[in-house]
Amino acid sequence: MKLPRLQSEIQRRLLVNYRADPDLVARMLPEPFRPQLVHGSAVVGICLIRLGGTRLPGMPYATGLRPTENGAHRISVAWDTPEGERTGVFIPRRDSHSRATVALGGRLYPGWHHRSIFTVTETDTDLRVSFRSTDDEAYVDVHARITDQLTGSALFSDLADASRFFRTGSDGYSPSRRPGIHEGLRLVSPRWHLEPADILHAASSFYDDPHLFPTGTIALDSALAMRHLPVTWQSLPALERKSTFTPV
Repeated sequence: MKLPRLQSEIQRRLLVNYRADPDLVARMLPEPFRPQLVHGSAVVGICLIRLGGTRLPGMPYATGLRPTENGAHRISVAWDTPEGERTGVFIPRRDSHSRATVALGGRLYPGWHHRSIFTVTETDTDLRVSFRSTDDEAYVDVHARITDQLTGSALFSDLADASRFFRTGSDGYSPSRRPGIHEGLRLVSPRWHLEPADILHAASSFYDDPHLFPTGTIALDSALAMRHLPVTWQSLPALERKSTFTPV
């Protein structure tokens, strides 16, 4: 039985966003998901998040887990429910440096994680985060610099536009340890503040793989950061996977 809720602090969340060919992304997605399009492009990306004080609701911060570094490759998606269309992200792979997160994810709470080694160098304005999985199947290396305004994005007209998009897409589903089932988590925060960032460098085993994304089917778009925000993670009802998907 999985815990219905957990609390933590987002110490740093870096979102690196790409524009991708929607037909190509649609073929990658299992049912019931389809790409969520913005100006005709699918939105895919990387989430690099450090969480502090993860604990049961009502417990003091000091009783929570030590800070954990986590990474996810993600695809913005839509799907139909009896109540209407929902939007969120499908996460083909989650990675974490925390042995506890890897051991408990998909068991005590939703989110099956792979073990990875993270390297982080941060200042108030520069964010450099990289990881490589111990199974040697995934790597990420991102360097971003906080700026005053969002520029150069073909997906979002301004920071407010980007903020609305990601706030309404805070439900995340990923493959579970149980065949045929997607597990879901919802991110809820009483505060929602994004900072724009310039991408100085971005590399990913997923998005740089020409077998998955041939030349011309994907392009870097923008980066956004969230820092020092309280958050509650809520379990969502599981969804059935009706078609085959092989996690990256």
